[in-house]
Amino acid sequence: MNLPNHAAPSRRSLLKLGLGLGTAAVAGTSLAGCGSGTAGALVASGAVDLSLWTHDQGYINFFSEVAKDPAKAAPFSYNIQVTKSGSTDLITKMIAQAVADRGTPDLVGVEIGNYSRLRRKNLAPELFVDLTPATAKVSSDLITSRTAPYSSDGALYALDSDAPLVTYYYRDDLFTQLGIPEGFQTWEEFAELGARVRTSTDVSFGALAVGSNLPQVIQGFDMLLQQRGGELFDAQGGLAIESEEAEDVLAFIAKGLASGFLTSVSDYYGPSIQAALKSGKLAGLWMASWYKTFGLLPNVPDQKGLWRIRPLPRFSGGGSRAAFAGGTGFAVLKDKPNTDAATHLLAAAYLDPQEQIRRYQMLGYLPTLRSVFNDPALLSITDDFCGGQRLFDVYSDVIGEAPAQNLSPNKAILDTVLSGYLLQAYKGNISPREALLQAAAAFRGQTREG
Repeated sequence: MNLPNHAAPSRRSLLKLGLGLGTAAVAGTSLAGCGSGTAGALVASGAVDLSLWTHDQGYINFFSEVAKDPAKAAPFSYNIQVTKSGSTDLITKMIAQAVADRGTPDLVGVEIGNYSRLRRKNLAPELFVDLTPATAKVSSDLITSRTAPYSSDGALYALDSDAPLVTYYYRDDLFTQLGIPEGFQTWEEFAELGARVRTSTDVSFGALAVGSNLPQVIQGFDMLLQQRGGELFDAQGGLAIESEEAEDVLAFIAKGLASGFLTSVSDYYGPSIQAALKSGKLAGLWMASWYKTFGLLPNVPDQKGLWRIRPLPRFSGGGSRAAFAGGTGFAVLKDKPNTDAATHLLAAAYLDPQEQIRRYQMLGYLPTLRSVFNDPALLSITDDFCGGQRLFDVYSDVIGEAPAQNLSPNKAILDTVLSGYLLQAYKGNISPREALLQAAAAFRGQTREG
């Protein structure tokens, strides 16, 4: 690429080229010496006004606590300036501000679905610091399935705030009342038992979102797909739904819905699931660790003490007992006066085992350092909502089995295309195999992939 007058390009020009012309347009161009978007010398110590953008008040509280600790903050003294907005709007604004070459944050939380957008035109390396050097001392302890979504070409551009394990939530009192044994090992065994129970009761044992929130439609399917050993996208971001694993999972869901073992809800948080939970017609569901806080507690606070968690049953065809759903990666904007200060704060908050424990205690988000799952401080915690259960007995047992979540810049297109075919298969209007084949063809038609 020829640059007039041999001038070094600014980040603004690189982003415009990247957004408009694709990765190849900027592949050979260095960012060294690019404008930071904020004038001033690099802050190496002392007072710093650090800009934090996030969609979650919990993260604001947590980073503020770490920043107030002189032992963690030194050699900096932080004054955190917060911008809080919806997760999608936040990233849209950040990209727009980067193109304008001004007003970007120092530290930003990117919800994993929105991080897919930064894979388009290779934006993450243009915007963010490679955190690989900052994680060197704990790299062997970091859960690689939580660094993989934010990594490319050997560089790590964000640290996940959670290891959102998917487990099976269930009503212990209803399972006892209905005679559901603890010993079932596979989904198929559980589904056969649940279908028999359903013939004499109105109780189902899992829920699928079938409403207008397309990411939720995909999520219900994807959690089981990961567990079965399949994936929506491969490690290179290519479409991967045309697989035996995906067909098995879709067939299992369709059969479960037809038998009543599973039920459908508009979404996982609104009136339809609240009614199912309150009435006792939904005795369990697979969902991530954060669902207790954001789904069960708001909808059925009166059921405190009745719920438990257990590892997901295996699929007889293979796979593991765990999956992930969600996550938020925190990234540092590069080439800014506060870049070193932001990197220091992120490392102090997210790479210290004691801070990972505090994060769980404050927010309920699971550690991303493998060793912390076996810390006595976490293993000893009992959960009142789950009847005094020690949740980390379950989490520590399955964390090693959870797969990575692979991302693609075309995730939003897949959500739109695949959700419709999933719903058709759920209703029995189309076979699982045909649903996946047609979804793949439609996806490739829209993206020209493959």
